[in-house]
Amino acid sequence: MSSSARQPGDATRIAVVGAGMVGLATAWFLQDHDVEVTVFDRTGVAAGSSWGNAGWLTPGIATPLPEPAVLQYGIRAVFSPSSPVYVPPSLKPDFLRFVFGFTRHSTTKAWRRAMESLVPINDLSLASFDLLSEGGVAAPTLAAEHFLAAYRTEAERATLLAEIEHIHESGGDISFDALSGEEARTLEPALSDEIGAAIVLHGQRFVDPGSYVAALADSVVARGGEVRTGVDVTQLADVRGTVHVTTSEGTEEFDQVVVATGAWLGQLVRDFGVKRVVQAGRGYSFSVHADNLPTGPVYLPAARVACTPIGERLRVAGMMEFRRPDAPLDQRRVTAIVEAARPLLTGVDLDHRQDDWVGSRPCTIDGLPLIGATRSPRVWVAGGHGMWGITLGPVTGRLLAQQITSGRMPAELRPFAPLR
Repeated sequence: MSSSARQPGDATRIAVVGAGMVGLATAWFLQDHDVEVTVFDRTGVAAGSSWGNAGWLTPGIATPLPEPAVLQYGIRAVFSPSSPVYVPPSLKPDFLRFVFGFTRHSTTKAWRRAMESLVPINDLSLASFDLLSEGGVAAPTLAAEHFLAAYRTEAERATLLAEIEHIHESGGDISFDALSGEEARTLEPALSDEIGAAIVLHGQRFVDPGSYVAALADSVVARGGEVRTGVDVTQLADVRGTVHVTTSEGTEEFDQVVVATGAWLGQLVRDFGVKRVVQAGRGYSFSVHADNLPTGPVYLPAARVACTPIGERLRVAGMMEFRRPDAPLDQRRVTAIVEAARPLLTGVDLDHRQDDWVGSRPCTIDGLPLIGATRSPRVWVAGGHGMWGITLGPVTGRLLAQQITSGRMPAELRPFAPLR
C-alpha cells in the first residue's frame, strides 16, 4: 500500500484547527476512538460565531439558507443597510461567485433537494448532544417548553406553515400547533398586541452557546486532549505521510488534521482541492432586560429576529450580513434589529443593551456544509453550516470521527463532501 493511502484507524495524533462548536465536537468524538487530539485556535474557545448566537438546538427547522424568500426581498432591499439580509456592494471575484451561486440556489427546487440532504443529519443532532452529556460535558441542553414563532397576521404565518409542509415531504419530523395571538401571549407575555398569529414548535431545545462550548473544551482537556488558544495556524503541508502544521509558534507534525475554522475555512484548504466559496454571513446580537423573560426561544420570522433567554436576560439576535468576517461591528445593523423587534415585543428594554456582538457564520452557496475528505488523505474539513453550526456541530463531529477512524463515509455525510 502506498504511503498516501488512507488506512483506517492508523491516525493516533490529530490536530483540529478551530475551537468553536464544530471543531471541539470533532475533537471530543475523535477521543472516543482513542485518538490524541490537539486543538488550535488563533483567538480563543468560542471566539467566533459560537459565542453570541441564539443558541437554538432546532433540528426541526434546520433548513438550507438559500430559500425562495431571499429572492422576494429584491435587489434594492438586500443592498439596504436596514434589510435583515444585507449584501454590501463588492466586485471581489469570490464574493461575486458566492452571491450569484447563492441566488441560483434560492429556488424551491434547489431548497427541497438540499432539505432532503439535511434531514438525515438533523435527525441525529439531539442524540449527539445526549452523547456529549453522557460523556461528561458539564453544560445542560434546555428543553424548549414553548418555542414560538410569532407573526402579525395569519397570512404572514402561512410562509412557515408551507415550509413545515415541505420539511415533512422531505422526511423531516417536526410537531407543531397553530395558535392565535391571544394564545401566544398567554404562553409568552413578552409578545405585544401586534402579534395576531403564531406557531409553537415541539421537541426543540436551546443552550447558552458560549458556556456550552467552553464546557465542551473543558471536557476535551479533561479527557487528555490539548486546547491551545492564541495560536494561529498559517499553513498545512502533506509531507511523506504526515501533516506539517505551521503555526505562529513553529511547525509540528501530526498524522492528520481537521480544519474547522468557520468563515475562514478556505484559507487553509483551498490547496487541497476545496474550491467552494465559504462566505461570512455575519449575525448580530445583544442582551436586554425583559419584564417577562420568555421560558424558551421566541422567533419573529417576518423581522428575522431570534430571541432566547440566556441566564437572567434576553438575547436578541438577527441579521444576515454578507461581508468580510473581520469587519468591525456596524451599529446600523444593531439599530435595524432593535427597530424590527420593538413593535412586536413588550416589557423588553431595547434601549439599554449589553453585549453588542457580531459573529461570522460560514455560509455556502447551496446551504449545505462541507464535511469530509479533501484531496489529501490526511486533511479533513468540517464547516460551512451557516446558521446551524450549534445545532449540527456535535453530529458533524460524531460522524466525521467515524469516517476518519474507520475509512468509511457514513451515508449521512455523502451530500456534504467538500470536493462536490
